[in-house]
Amino acid sequence: MSLPIITADQRLAEPRGIKGCIFGKSGIGKTSLLWTLDPARTLFIDLEAGDLAIEGWPGDSIRPRTWAECRDFAVFIGGPNPALRDEQPYSPAHHAAICQKFGDPAALDRYDTIFVDSITVAGRLCFQWCKGQPEAVSEKTGKPDVRGAYGLHGREMIGWLTHLQHTRGRNVWFVGILDEKFDDFNRRVFQPQIDGSKTGLELPGIVDEVITMAELKAEGGDPYRAFVCHTINPWGFPAKDRSGRLGPVEEPHLGRLMDKIRAPGTPAPRRLSFTPPAGGAADLPHPQS
Repeated sequence: MSLPIITADQRLAEPRGIKGCIFGKSGIGKTSLLWTLDPARTLFIDLEAGDLAIEGWPGDSIRPRTWAECRDFAVFIGGPNPALRDEQPYSPAHHAAICQKFGDPAALDRYDTIFVDSITVAGRLCFQWCKGQPEAVSEKTGKPDVRGAYGLHGREMIGWLTHLQHTRGRNVWFVGILDEKFDDFNRRVFQPQIDGSKTGLELPGIVDEVITMAELKAEGGDPYRAFVCHTINPWGFPAKDRSGRLGPVEEPHLGRLMDKIRAPGTPAPRRLSFTPPAGGAADLPHPQS
């Protein structure tokens, strides 16, 4: 057996799925982004049961109601993780059991994009499940142990997100609510609305793209919606572009955004050079409060 080296040609020929999160305040239009995707190639994981915004959208959907169903759909979509033991979720044994339940995973081959709405609700389902596990009960007192529940919640959410992230050939997009808060120094900060702190802290390191869908306003202009895509932005929105192909602000069209990410990129030496903007942050639009 030879060393299993993946050559550059092989790696570049592999299908590249985009994994990303889109955060924004309630009502900004995150669910409506489904209208910008090909309905024949998109599977909508509807956790919020709030599909009024896409009434008439002709795509397929599934509606998990429990955390166990969320894990089952994740292993069915992403396949087994051979590194896990049989009793663990996402293991080959778990995958085999779910294939017996749902049938041949080839039924999902027609979908190239998975749209999860929302990670906020997934976190609530996960925490509700965690509170009923033995780890969430103190061995000494027999009373609920909130720290144990939150610790389990963080591991469960990270495991679920990581498994979907390793679905190499598909695009997976999570949407979630963005909270606006003020810190101890009365500075405005933005945080994803997810139970516990571990998921929100580690999520940017798991996915390729973190996008904030925000309402912006140029000087003297009307408000408009936009994607904020760069980590360094004048508003403090959570954002990250691993592809290096996106501008600081992009139009709120998920289909065209993915086309841009897949387009030929700027060579790395040019992309990693530092060229400050002529007008700095003053040339960028301002967020609506």
